[in-house]
Amino acid sequence: MSGPTRDIAVRLLQAALVALVVGAISFAMMQALPGDAAFRIAAGRYGYDLMDAASAEAVRQELGLDRPLAVQLGAWLAALARLDLGVSLVSGGSIAGEIAHQLGHSLQLAFGAALVSIVVAVPVGVVAGLYPGSFIDRLSLGASALLRAVPAFALGVVLMLVLAVQLRLLPVAGHGAFAHLVLPAVTLGIGLAAVSNRVIRDCVAQAVASDWYQFARTKGLARSVALGRHALPNAAVPVLTYVAVQLAYLVEGVVIVESVFAWPGIGHALVHAIFDRDIPMVQGTALTLGLLYVALNLGVDLVCRAIDPRTRA
Repeated sequence: MSGPTRDIAVRLLQAALVALVVGAISFAMMQALPGDAAFRIAAGRYGYDLMDAASAEAVRQELGLDRPLAVQLGAWLAALARLDLGVSLVSGGSIAGEIAHQLGHSLQLAFGAALVSIVVAVPVGVVAGLYPGSFIDRLSLGASALLRAVPAFALGVVLMLVLAVQLRLLPVAGHGAFAHLVLPAVTLGIGLAAVSNRVIRDCVAQAVASDWYQFARTKGLARSVALGRHALPNAAVPVLTYVAVQLAYLVEGVVIVESVFAWPGIGHALVHAIFDRDIPMVQGTALTLGLLYVALNLGVDLVCRAIDPRTRA
């Protein structure tokens, strides 16, 4: 079995395990929440003013919430084996359709955050790597440590107060125009760049100090040519590998930042589904996030294999 085929087979096995583990854990966590799920679902359907004990009991009977927990989980896994995520307990709509709609907004935000991270981290990391120990290297280290220590929601609130409330340059929250994307994308992108610029710095510094780079300079290659041909391609492999590690932060940050900025993505929907005790929606959303993580890791593995001749050998 060839390398790429083996990678795909391993990731498919991981995806199956993710489906089982995420589904079981999210189901158990929802069941562990205090209160009666039927009351919360009825309140989400009819509103708290119109909800009563009879409505909650009707919901309980309709959705089978009085069945044993093992039976409920088994029914969800059986439907998942048929690639059916079921319907929302609150809205009655298809979970797959709702997630597909929400996922588009989340991917839009994720790509915006990745673009901000690249624009900030690459030049800062390359310059700091070319001049290790310099003022800009120490300054970027201090800024990275400070920004990484700030939680995503706190950074988002600060940017919201400064750029939206005080300066009135951008909308506070919402969705619909490009301006609505800027604040949440910058919030996530700065958090990513705070770490990735140090990884880029270390990789570039090691490449510039290597014997093969010094030989390229000795034989007469200009610095820009030596960087483009030798240093940056070799530094790209560990940087791309670290991208997979950053995906965990991105998944975590999307859930928080979407709630702060009322961005109608999958993270925002997950929070509302938890409050409404919409168990199939929580399971489907968590499963989607887990499978995204597996798919993006597979993409990083394949890209690294394509640009690094040692892995192909």
